[in-house]
Amino acid sequence: MRSQIEGSRAVAQTVARCRPEVVCAYPISPQTHIVEALSVFVASGELAPCEFVNVESEFGAMSVAIGASAAAARAYTATASQGLLYMAEALYNASGLGLPIVMTVANRAIGAPINIWNDQSDSMSQRDSGWIQLYAESNQEAADLHVQAFRIAEELSLPVMVCMDGFVLTHAVEGIDVPSQEQVDSFLPPYEPRQVLDPDDPMTIGAMVGPDAFTEVRYLAHAKHLRALEVIPRVADEFATTFRRSSGGLMTPYGDPGAETVVVALGSVLGTIKDTVDELRAEGVSIGVLGLTTFRPFPYDALRAALRGARRVVVLERAVAAGMGGIVTADVRGSVPETPITTVIAGLGGRPVTKKSLRALFADAVADRLEPLTFLDLKRDVVERELS
Repeated sequence: MRSQIEGSRAVAQTVARCRPEVVCAYPISPQTHIVEALSVFVASGELAPCEFVNVESEFGAMSVAIGASAAAARAYTATASQGLLYMAEALYNASGLGLPIVMTVANRAIGAPINIWNDQSDSMSQRDSGWIQLYAESNQEAADLHVQAFRIAEELSLPVMVCMDGFVLTHAVEGIDVPSQEQVDSFLPPYEPRQVLDPDDPMTIGAMVGPDAFTEVRYLAHAKHLRALEVIPRVADEFATTFRRSSGGLMTPYGDPGAETVVVALGSVLGTIKDTVDELRAEGVSIGVLGLTTFRPFPYDALRAALRGARRVVVLERAVAAGMGGIVTADVRGSVPETPITTVIAGLGGRPVTKKSLRALFADAVADRLEPLTFLDLKRDVVERELS
């Protein structure tokens, strides 16, 4: 049913319809509304059987999720920013144990200095933790990706992060078609764990592995991520058939498929980019957009095919690697090493990314005036004064 609803509430309703059996919660902005709404569903009996576990920290939340998943429960949690960093050790445990936990990351900047607004520094910092990472462009996609995330996680025995931009999406109220219980039930089968901790059938999960086997363990994790590159688009196709709308997958091209200039980006900034590109295309500019949904595993082959005809690529990023520049750029360059690529760092700490700034940026890109690394709307007088 389509309704005007906050993004966080839509995600909470959708997660509830995926029938989690354990929800682990520690509040941190901007994800709090999600677990808060789920707590109401559990307390009212609407989401049953489900245990809502209030924990003392984000590390505790992921630890409880690990225990619940290992004991054959469908487990879910949510976090953001420093909370994601606080659970970093447990993130590696969840992926290393092959546990199909689903977690929402309401993307938020990492301090210091303290900043509660949106960028993607938090999830980007955990890109190599072994979790699948899916990025939502809109609240509709955020809701849809959670249904797909449980399918993907449980088919592959891998944990999945669904990343949605904090405040920009989590707190935005818009028209969203929240999946019905009947639709979700027809798409998402009951959880059938591959490994179960059972007192009546004792076994050890996560025992120490020495040098003689650790490489093989890591290789198998890598192999499962490569398999995900086949599973993710198939699940997206099945979702489109069941729900009668396209959502998810590896990436989504927009605009001129043979454009000379292609802008690559992730998350909600794609909406503003597409509006700007529409205006430029109407003026005769050959420019297109490629929105990445799947960042881990990185879809090298699919990206190479999508960018085959581009003369130049602009990667717009909502995070920065100090001393290097672009994080996503490194993977894009690995897909198309022969194509000129420029990196644009934009929207850090919630700074608005406007059409006015993007129009000027894309004009420079088309004219080959961009530096290899550009910080959009950088206040140069401030940084030069501080540097001096």
